[in-house]
Amino acid sequence: MPQPHVLLSAAVSLDGYLDDTGPERLLLSGPADFDRVDEVRAASDAILIGAGTLRTDNPRLLVNSPERRAARVAAGLPEYPLKVTVSATGDLDPEAQFWHTGGAKVVYTTDKGAEHLRTLGLPTGPTGVDVVSVGVELEWPAVLDHLGDVRGVRRLMVEGGGRVHTQLLQQGLADELQLAVAPVFVGEAEAPRMFGTGAYPGGPTSRLRLVETRPVGDVVLIRYVPTVPGTGPAVSAADRHWLALACALAAECPPSDTAFSVGAVVVAADGTELARGHSREAGDPVAHAEEAALAKLDPTDPRLASATVYSSLEPCARRASRPAPCARLILDAGVRRVVTAWREPDTFVPDATARNAVLAEEGAVVVVVPDYEDRAKEPNRHLVG
Repeated sequence: MPQPHVLLSAAVSLDGYLDDTGPERLLLSGPADFDRVDEVRAASDAILIGAGTLRTDNPRLLVNSPERRAARVAAGLPEYPLKVTVSATGDLDPEAQFWHTGGAKVVYTTDKGAEHLRTLGLPTGPTGVDVVSVGVELEWPAVLDHLGDVRGVRRLMVEGGGRVHTQLLQQGLADELQLAVAPVFVGEAEAPRMFGTGAYPGGPTSRLRLVETRPVGDVVLIRYVPTVPGTGPAVSAADRHWLALACALAAECPPSDTAFSVGAVVVAADGTELARGHSREAGDPVAHAEEAALAKLDPTDPRLASATVYSSLEPCARRASRPAPCARLILDAGVRRVVTAWREPDTFVPDATARNAVLAEEGAVVVVVPDYEDRAKEPNRHLVG
């Protein structure tokens, strides 16, 4: 199963703080935003916090609305989302509210941390605590893989703290960022901030994509999604976003009984969309998606050398309708990273997979993300069943 959709959620002050330095938690949101957060929780499969947030805030992480809990049960879901925390050391308070409220819980830790946690007498049973070690080191990809593969989590809401948010965003693992910006200033240098220092994907010149802003009481909700492609074979959250767009473009193709419907997007290393295209675009009955997208670009554009091509179907390495197949067009453009959802079947080209090795043979990295294969196949069901 794919990794969950990771949603980072937090309320921040106008100057970027999550809290002040006082002994009590600073409530940045108002009643309307607390209700919005409750709605997001109810729509999530799991809610995650870091060990620091568990220690300092002692949260319960519940869905408070009885109506929303009833709707979950009516839909065949547990009354409460799975509660998740991470701790490398396992040094957590066994009396914390986290363990003793709501439904099932899981704590991800290291081999050493698991030994310590199993001595704490944490609750067991259907709503008890599952202690999961991911090895010698606590690594986020392993945590997300387990949540997706073993726990079946499709949508993960992350409520902090700042260190957790920073790590997930810096590692390209956050699919969405929801910030409730409160009309207050904290102004304390030692107070916790939403994000820490370090390298972020794409650096300071890259920009996230704004998808929503709206007032919620006296705060403003801002939603962003990342845009910076991954590097090499690693799949980033932005890769999934762009590949989903390529699959959506495939659905716009004029239907055909003799050719696949494919969508393609070319994206620069800083997350800028350079071009997009789809099969049979502009009335050309033999146009391929990658060909249509690349034709819109200046072949001398220096950004192509570090760009990524996203294609719903593996770029062709052989075709009868044009002198150059799409794999050759991509290589000639200087692009050396391709992300695709679906390997080309043998429907029109015998032994297509073997023939399409040309990209890898000439130094390009080809990343296949099978989570999107069904989306890529959908407009082609009449061809492949």
